[in-house]
Amino acid sequence: MSREEKLISMLTLKKIPNLGDSSIKKLIREVGSASGVLKEKKNRLLKIDGIGTSKIKELQNPIYKIQAEKELMFIETHKIQNYIYDEEAYPEKLKHCYDSPVVLFGKGAINLNNPRVISIVGTRKATSYGIQFCENLIETIKPLNPIIVSGFAYGIDITAQRAANENDLQTIGCLAHGLNQIYPKVHSKYVEAIEENGGFFTDFWSTDTFDRKNFLGRNRIIAGLSEATIVIESAEKGGSLVTAQIANSYNREVFAVPGRTTDSLSKGCNMLIKTQQAHMLTSVADLLYILNWDLHKQKETVVQKQLFVELEPIEQQVYDYLINKGKNTLDIIAIENKMPTHKMATLLLTMELKGIIKPLPGKLFEAI
Repeated sequence: MSREEKLISMLTLKKIPNLGDSSIKKLIREVGSASGVLKEKKNRLLKIDGIGTSKIKELQNPIYKIQAEKELMFIETHKIQNYIYDEEAYPEKLKHCYDSPVVLFGKGAINLNNPRVISIVGTRKATSYGIQFCENLIETIKPLNPIIVSGFAYGIDITAQRAANENDLQTIGCLAHGLNQIYPKVHSKYVEAIEENGGFFTDFWSTDTFDRKNFLGRNRIIAGLSEATIVIESAEKGGSLVTAQIANSYNREVFAVPGRTTDSLSKGCNMLIKTQQAHMLTSVADLLYILNWDLHKQKETVVQKQLFVELEPIEQQVYDYLINKGKNTLDIIAIENKMPTHKMATLLLTMELKGIIKPLPGKLFEAI
């Protein structure tokens, strides 16, 4: 069977009413292939646990294959990337989610070889506090070169994706509609930049227009693509909390940025932390510690100070400061070198990667 025939069979199954991704995978496991499911006798399929009459009565209806062939024309005409769940090219972390899309559509220059992938989500009505925290976070983790995933929505989502672009980090927007449109339209101005260094994912077809009921499907992709989901500002209810819950169901790490108890847009994050559904995220150090992104294992060969390493003037200044003063905390180093804390955190991480300083327990740093 050719790749095209396999794709059409997958698309046909996906179009059948009441047949979700997890049910399709179960049918394929039992029968052996997507095309085999479409050809299998109903009596045989009815014997499969959890697959009832309502889910298979439409299997022989030719309309769904016709619709699948039309979508294939759209895919080929517009050069839409497509990933089938049991193929090597399918996103690795998403493979391990029981309800991941059997077919995922993509557009852009997405490179999934990077093992560090985080999702950042939050309210559409972000405050200056949330926006600044998001921008500072991404600027600080730039040396680790992670992929930033979000939902391309208003507020925190688009802040994260813009900040990723500004820091030359790959970013992936997960959409709640087909790839023949963009919502919200005002974000169309960011599409080209995102596609040049990242791109878009969706499992919705070109016939699927934007609809709020699609958010749940979109959110499972956001959570499934990454090893951690970060919530920056959320009310007591909202899509960001749903994404966090999905990430927890996938056994992924979840972080939430705390806020004042009187702030309505901090109530969701505070609740996640209070109920132990998320780690408290107050600095990049929290993220690096939980995800083991401190690179210690990778730096075993370079942890010693490199001879003739080239330092920027500010790096030399901080290095000399640590040599003279000895180990100190991030806050004190920032104050005494007259630099904002978030910028100092970025600088210290860069210097750590160069092997000239090392972090110590208690958020201390010392020169090597």
